[in-house]
Amino acid sequence: MIDPGFLDELDRFDTSLKRVSNARRQGEQESPDVGEGLTFSDHRRYAAGDDPRLIDWKVYARTEELFIKRFEAERNLTVHVLLDASASMDFGEGDANKFEYGAKLGLGFCHLTAEENNDFRFSLLGDLPDRIDTDASSRGEVLRLVERLNETTPGGDGDITAALSTYAETIHSRSLVIIVSDLLFDPDDVASGLAALARNDVLVAQVLTPDELDPEATGDAIFEDPESEATRRTYFGGSAARQYTDRLQRHLAAVDERCQALGIERELVDTGAEFFDTFADLWLGARFGGERRGGRGGG
Repeated sequence: MIDPGFLDELDRFDTSLKRVSNARRQGEQESPDVGEGLTFSDHRRYAAGDDPRLIDWKVYARTEELFIKRFEAERNLTVHVLLDASASMDFGEGDANKFEYGAKLGLGFCHLTAEENNDFRFSLLGDLPDRIDTDASSRGEVLRLVERLNETTPGGDGDITAALSTYAETIHSRSLVIIVSDLLFDPDDVASGLAALARNDVLVAQVLTPDELDPEATGDAIFEDPESEATRRTYFGGSAARQYTDRLQRHLAAVDERCQALGIERELVDTGAEFFDTFADLWLGARFGGERRGGRGGG
């Protein structure tokens, strides 16, 4: 179960994220395009280094003191979180469960997006996308999503191509798309789905558990396919373990190669890693990845 208390921890953690963000933007003007996409908020006294274009000369005429106008960004970016809800995501014990870990990553993006006065959308991916938010883009909506996700049991095979392609048709504004999935699909199917979204900024978080990345099972073992519920008893170790590792690494490399070809950033996430460290890497990657990729915008 997802404990909504992690959002309070995220609020405290956000202070350090903002320090990192500000450091990376050091020397840049906060509002180089004064007035466009911004709404007036209030005044504050002029200080050395402030942009003189922001001085309110009407206030100066009345008071003979320099004040600058402060603006708030209008909601001009929509963040779309697409969380894989196929059966393979229901794997991993406790905090390492892929679906719950991935859901928290998506909820974290929604929470901080709303704090920045932007809009978010949240959808589950199965054979087709299932949008589960109510278009509120608020903290209350994030809490409602926590309840909704705690009631969700991943299931089915999923169709990554159809789900992503169908969702792409719903995007009609400047957008950042966050895809959270184990991507245990054919790499060509993954590429076909991602290609439909590639005109937007896209960040893929590929979530896998420590047991998948480095399985410890040795000797006789029973393996279960979570999508078909088929089981197989076999000896796991030696050559079988090496074959598994080689096959996994080939799959990861194939997915990464296709993402790079599309100019899409993909991060491999170990669900055994500390959550806030992982979230920080993804959040900062989303904020600055667009600059590295040339700052694409959605249509």
